[in-house]
Order: sequence, then structure tokens, then C-alpha cells
Amino acid sequence: MRAVPGRLRVAVIDDYVGAAFASADFEPLTAVADVVTFEDHVAEVEQLVLRLSGFHVVIAMRERTAFPAEVLRRLPDLALLVTTGMANASIDLDEARAQGVTVCGTAIVGSATQELIWALIMSLARNVPGEDASIRAGGWQTRVGRELAGSTLGLLGLGRLGGHIAGYAKAFDMRVIAWSEHLTSQRTDELGVELVGKQELFRRSDILSIHLRLSERTVGLVGARELELLGPDGLLVNTSRGPIVDETALVTALRAGTIAGAALDVFDIEPLPAGHALRSTPNTVLTPHIGYASTTVYQRMYVDAIEDVLQWQKGTPVRVLNAE
Repeated sequence: MRAVPGRLRVAVIDDYVGAAFASADFEPLTAVADVVTFEDHVAEVEQLVLRLSGFHVVIAMRERTAFPAEVLRRLPDLALLVTTGMANASIDLDEARAQGVTVCGTAIVGSATQELIWALIMSLARNVPGEDASIRAGGWQTRVGRELAGSTLGLLGLGRLGGHIAGYAKAFDMRVIAWSEHLTSQRTDELGVELVGKQELFRRSDILSIHLRLSERTVGLVGARELELLGPDGLLVNTSRGPIVDETALVTALRAGTIAGAALDVFDIEPLPAGHALRSTPNTVLTPHIGYASTTVYQRMYVDAIEDVLQWQKGTPVRVLNAE
């Protein structure tokens, strides 16, 4: 554990909408530390290192900024890294421990993610953003939407979030099918969901929603073949992680009409570059990775983050993610 001489310097990064100080009482922390918030995102390593040099504590928002070994080694003053949430694949926990940097997490509570997923499904099915844009441009109806009742929702993954979405779908009188590599009939039976094979999942789904963790085996899991199976009437929803879907194949499918549309909250590169192809693809609903972002969730995360710093300063860290 690195020692900190003098007064603490704390950086709160990737606070895109200035929500940190509005979400929690920072006064106990500002009494013992100089706290600086950054609302813009820095992706380039040199700029990130320059920005964070001299800070003893960094409070990071989920996986918006990566902390690989290269970055951790170049921040000799960093002693505590707090990530909102209790898992963060963009932090090299082993290297942090080797450098004497404690990594702590926070709780995430609330129903924000599943509610956004359902909002995206309904917006995509009824072309809400497109009709809104048409009216604002002086036009009127542009497409005929579809009803959810009687259609089939396919779930690629049936963990906690997938289970919630299965329940939502049943409330809308939808059929629900699911597949993942290790999904069992016991789990599907518990939720009243039909277990199918991977190809059948894509072939039968009217709407397919992704609920898998990003890993070596899930990168590119949804590619050109899967999108072709989904078909010209199929809709894709991804609120998990961008690289699970082959982004190039998705852009091609949207432009060619291989699938009917897509709703995306996650992307290969975030924030999505200004000139990215997905910004101009037809029949898409795009949100800026806000699945978890709600006032309820932010309040809990920042309250816990402040506690993480204060408890660590006392020598009794809590929610440590890289303990020996």
C-alpha cells in the first residue's frame, strides 16, 4: 500500500453530466482532501497520465476509462483507485496490487438497466426516435410500428438481467426463448423460458436482446451469420458490451436490410467517435451507455465511493477488489 504525504488529492473522472456532487454529500471528503472533477473523457494514454499525475485517489465511473498496466505504472502517486460497481474489466487488478494501489468498488442498486433495455425495445419496435425526428423536421408518420404481444423475444444469456427481461416480456404477452453456452434447463424452467440452440435462437427471434459478459469467448459472438439468421424482420438490442457484436457486420446488415433494426447502448469505442458509421445507419436507436445511469444508482455509487476513500484513509479499506 502506497503512502500518501500531506493532504489527499482526489480526481473524480468521466463525470459526463456533472452528477457526482449532486448525487452525494462530498463534504466529509472535501474536509480531508482536495477533490477535482473532470466531465470530459480522455482516452489517449499520454493525456490520461498527464491529467492524473499527482493525484493520490481516482474515482472512476464504471469502465469508461481503462487502467491497464501501462497506465498504472506511470502514476507513481496513485494509491487508491475506486471503481463504481464491484467488477471492472478495464482495470488490471494484478498490476494495481503489484504497484501497491488498492482497488475498491461500490454497490449498484436499482432497476435502471432492465428499464432502459425495455425502453429501447419499445422505442425500436415503434420507431419512437424516428417519428420524433420527423415531427421536429416538419413531417409526420414515416413508418408503421409493430406490436410486442404475440412476438418472440430471444435472450442471448439468461442471468440476472436476462431473467428480469424475461419477466417484462411475459407481461407484454411475448414468447421467450433463450440460449447461452452454459445455460441449463433448470434455469429456463424456473423462469418459464424455452431453452433452444444458438442458431434456433437467432432464427426464431423477432427481437433478440444480449445479456452476456464480455470475455474471450463472447467477443464477436454475434457476427454476419447470426445477423443473417435473425433476418430482415429481426431486431437486435445490445446493452451488454459492444465487442460481443461484430460492429462491421452490424453496420453492413443495417445498411443492406439484412436485419430490420438495432438498439445499442454499448459500442466498441466509447464515447462513440463523431464520424462513426453507426451514427448514420438506418433504423437504429442509440444511447450513450446509460443502462446503469440513473439518479438512484448514482446516489448509491458515489456515497459508497466516498466511504471507500475515507475508510481507506483510516487504514480499514472496504469492498477491496484486489486483496492479496
